[in-house]
Amino acid sequence: MPELPEVETVRRGLLPVLEGARIERVDLRRPDLRFPLPENFAERLAGRRIESLSRRAKYLMADIEGGAVLAMHLGMSGSFRIESREGTSLPGQFVHPRSTERLHDHVRFEVVSREGTPASVVFNDPRRFGYMTLVARSDLGAHPYFRGLGIEPTGNALSGAALAPSFAGRSAPLKAVLLDQRVIAGLGNIYVCEALWRARLSPRRAAGTLVNTNGAPTRRLEDLAVHIRETIADAIAAGGSSLRDYRQADGSLGYFQHSFAVYDREDQPCRHETCRGIVKRIVQSGRSTFFCPVCQR
Repeated sequence: MPELPEVETVRRGLLPVLEGARIERVDLRRPDLRFPLPENFAERLAGRRIESLSRRAKYLMADIEGGAVLAMHLGMSGSFRIESREGTSLPGQFVHPRSTERLHDHVRFEVVSREGTPASVVFNDPRRFGYMTLVARSDLGAHPYFRGLGIEPTGNALSGAALAPSFAGRSAPLKAVLLDQRVIAGLGNIYVCEALWRARLSPRRAAGTLVNTNGAPTRRLEDLAVHIRETIADAIAAGGSSLRDYRQADGSLGYFQHSFAVYDREDQPCRHETCRGIVKRIVQSGRSTFFCPVCQR
């Protein structure tokens, strides 16, 4: 499943084509994705301008002229590609292979950019776990998809003090608490593993041990917050840079193959210079966890 840095990379790739563009029409190949598409979905978008393209957690958020927000989730296998009238390609290295089979092209947005360039933005999703909906901007905070989402891991709002109330008294494993979207919005399995490795914290450690008896964050919780922000920022910077390079080549977009420190590196040496540990894989709540049992305590 694409994680937050990949979603942000997609947003940046789509931004030059979609922000300020007018939607000429929307072609639907089916009435549903993971969930049914909203009633009159295509008609409600046709002729409208996309005022901005943002992200909340793992959702792409297109503010549509007239007060609606088009919220889009990639699910497990969803991806976008940009087609010009001259053709298309899909370059890039993928952590998980992305489909190019037109059989799985479910939604096509025909747009004209603010510069007057026509293009097609196509949503392809073989497994159909992605979804789209339209929400009034004024109702967004109360919508089930967004109500209760936690702090974004991309700014200074994520701090030890902000995390401490969610960690205090918790015997749950640290990784499980970090994956709770009510605590941190958009943080997924891969980057939890990477951030915990940077912080040298065990994913099995009880979350409550990072909070003092008076409810204040320990130094290790403060450090963890910094490492989460830095891990996400580094991944976004890497993905964004590679995506810009691809766009210079032919205007299309792909994901960046990140170089992970522990994720998917079972039985390989720990990359901390002073550590002689070997990366181990365990399963927590049905998800693979990769960590160094020597330096992550």
